[in-house]
Amino acid sequence: MLPISALSALLAASLSLELVNAHGIPRAHHDIVKRQAAPAAPAGASAATTAAPVSGTGSYNVPPLSVINSAMPSGPTPTLSTTFPAGAQPTYSNAPAIPSKFIFSAADWPALDVIPPTDSDKVKEWMKELDGHDIPDFSPTVDGECASDPQAAAQAKERGWWTCGGWTSGNDIVSCPEKNTWGVSFDDGPAPYSEKLLKYLDDHDLSATFFVVGSRVVSYPDILIAEYMAGHEISVHTWSHHPLTAMTNEQVVAELGWTRHAIQTVLGVTPTTMRPPFGDIDNRVRAIANAMGLRPIIWTTGPGGPFDTNDWRVPAGEHTGEESFATFESILGNATTMDTGFIVLEHDLFEITVDLAVGYTLDAALTHNPPFKLESIGECMSFPMNDMYKETATTDIVGNNSTGSNGSSAAASGNGAAGLSLPSAAFVGVAAAAVAAAVAGSL
Repeated sequence: MLPISALSALLAASLSLELVNAHGIPRAHHDIVKRQAAPAAPAGASAATTAAPVSGTGSYNVPPLSVINSAMPSGPTPTLSTTFPAGAQPTYSNAPAIPSKFIFSAADWPALDVIPPTDSDKVKEWMKELDGHDIPDFSPTVDGECASDPQAAAQAKERGWWTCGGWTSGNDIVSCPEKNTWGVSFDDGPAPYSEKLLKYLDDHDLSATFFVVGSRVVSYPDILIAEYMAGHEISVHTWSHHPLTAMTNEQVVAELGWTRHAIQTVLGVTPTTMRPPFGDIDNRVRAIANAMGLRPIIWTTGPGGPFDTNDWRVPAGEHTGEESFATFESILGNATTMDTGFIVLEHDLFEITVDLAVGYTLDAALTHNPPFKLESIGECMSFPMNDMYKETATTDIVGNNSTGSNGSSAAASGNGAAGLSLPSAAFVGVAAAAVAAAVAGSL
């Protein structure tokens, strides 16, 4: 097993790879902030039907909204209330039992939070999954951002590039079919404060979809198991959380393949869905994902713009908790004007983003008038839990990729939480805990 000193050095090295600003967030974050505007309420819509709370939810140790910001002191790190041994049985039918306890060994995995190499035997084997599929011959974008690649941006419609214009395919899941239904999801975990979120969801009998990063899966396997065993859906969110359109075909396959492999190793099942980091996807990336048995899920672009809570901006030091919650209230107001349900971008990577969800956004949706139904994305799509995983699926929910279209009411204005691109010194606290978690699992 990897010695403590070696594992610490490995994570420290990965965290030092990216130049950061005074807030510990990648400098690219500032350019992204300029391109993203909070959703505005359409005429006649109520942007805030629930008064903003002034104090947190006591039973979950959430601070008042007014003090949730990047300078907020950390609270106690939650501990898992329940752990599951090898052989534990998930509740849905025909699910395989949880495999033997996962023990992290650096020799078995790519470096954390770095785009994996493409010359490994595993990646070469995964590349064969593309055989017989029509993969568009688009060159990678410069960095997944419109401003950096005007040539690709000019071809956004042809490429079906979501980042530049909100282009989607008929196979992308971008909303829930039923009006006033919120497909609840959280990105970038599992992480230490995910347990606080799990407690809230359990207390309120809610299910969610967790889009997990492969590097976090191997760092926090017990938290991933707890999410899965609680009946939540697990989906692929790449290995290193970098823009997929900026990668070669081989790199995209490596990102998706290693994350699938990590999830399958820990849980015994392989997801049939994925979410591209920052929503950065085009028809080339879609075709690769589909060939690998993964259906893309993005958040809704509705009245006022993308349904992004901007919770990621709070640990970045660019927004306060109050500003993020006001954005969410605008989203709820805009959602009531839609004929369909909706999907919102939120995160469980940081304590701050979990506090916003547990103390404010989830409560606001549950007490909203008119009422919202909160479901996992698979549930709101009427997908049986079996079909969310390759090993138990009885129906193919992936289907064939189709060309991009912009059918949303407003074009996407940016690529989501790009300010949280990993690795980053903002991730030091989580990565330090990952050292302890991985070491503990190796003892």
